[in-house]
Amino acid sequence: GFPIRTIYAQDPATYESIFQSLADAGAAVIASTFNEVAEPFKALAPGYPETKWIQIFADPFEPAMPNVVTVSYDYYLGCYLSGYFAAKMSKTGKIGYIGGVSIPPLNADLNAMKAAAASVDPNATVTGAFAGSFQDPAKGHEIASQMYQDGVDYIQTDSAATDTGIIQAANEGDGRMVSAISPEQYKIGPKTVAALVALDFGESLLQEVAKAIGPDFKGGHVHTGLGTGVIDFVLSPVWVEQGPPDLVARAKEIWPEVDKVRADIMSGALKVAFNTEL
Repeated sequence: GFPIRTIYAQDPATYESIFQSLADAGAAVIASTFNEVAEPFKALAPGYPETKWIQIFADPFEPAMPNVVTVSYDYYLGCYLSGYFAAKMSKTGKIGYIGGVSIPPLNADLNAMKAAAASVDPNATVTGAFAGSFQDPAKGHEIASQMYQDGVDYIQTDSAATDTGIIQAANEGDGRMVSAISPEQYKIGPKTVAALVALDFGESLLQEVAKAIGPDFKGGHVHTGLGTGVIDFVLSPVWVEQGPPDLVARAKEIWPEVDKVRADIMSGALKVAFNTEL
């Protein structure tokens, strides 16, 4: 083993100095998250060629740097599976999607849901909305409540902490379903959180650090998708136990079809477009 140091940096103005202090101290691997750290990484990595730099949830560097790995997530593929499942499950044919902010990856998530739902039922509708924040449960509740009142009976969340309000809105009516992102959300809606488009950042970080300390490290960009242990679409075991019996039975009936679509995506037999245009 080797020592690990975790730093929570809230002020972007401090990012570069923090990373530099770690590199000066001889850090073998420096890992951080989101695009706000891209410029500090680009500025520092060339001067510390022996340090391996890992940026989680990142766009590719152009040009790539030999000691920097950037990691993006093909979350839209999980959202395609959610849209397929939703169209099979919905009694109204009305499906919802609520994201945090309209940015290209989330736009692609919404479009993937629309494409999947249309492949099942051309008359199904997918209504998308953005809360304008990843930290506003009240806004999530407001948007979700209106969707449910308009006949939507399945909502895919894509909004981090805002998700809590969406799940709470689902809890306020019968027959409402949510697909969320984390197993931690099962307890918020044991009878409503039917599934997850799961994204395991911890597993992703573990995989990239393992490569960084191993003999085969190579800088560049990594696309992480289905079949990696990081992203998947999964049925909630809590909902299977506590959810409405008719919906649970329906979910079990159609799950082999979801598995088939997943396999087709992973084999390349089914191509899902990364469409960021709304």
